[in-house]
Amino acid sequence: MSITPLQIKPPEVYMILRDRKKLARLMVVQEVSQRELAEAAGWRSHSYLGRLLRGEKNSLEPDPALRIAHYLMVPVDDLFKTEVDRKTGDIGPKSGRRTAA
Repeated sequence: MSITPLQIKPPEVYMILRDRKKLARLMVVQEVSQRELAEAAGWRSHSYLGRLLRGEKNSLEPDPALRIAHYLMVPVDDLFKTEVDRKTGDIGPKSGRRTAA
C-alpha cells in the first residue's frame, strides 16, 4: 500500500513566546491593553493573551503571533520562536508542544 501526498499531514507550525515579560513591557510602554492586543491578534476574547502574559501558556498559532508583532511594531523573532511538529500535525502535549510549567 503506497501513501499519496494527500494522505500525508503537513507539519504543524506554531509559535513559542520567548519572553512574556518583554511582551508585557512593550504593552505598557506603548499603552496597549490586553483587550486591544487580543483584538489585533484576531481573538474574540483577551483571556488567552492573559494566559500568555501569566506564563500559563507559551504557544500560539502563527497568524496571531504575526499580528501581535506587527501591532507592537517589532520583528516577529523578537517575541516568538517558530516550532514545527513533524510527527502528526496534532496540537497538544502528545505532539511534543511544550507548555509553561
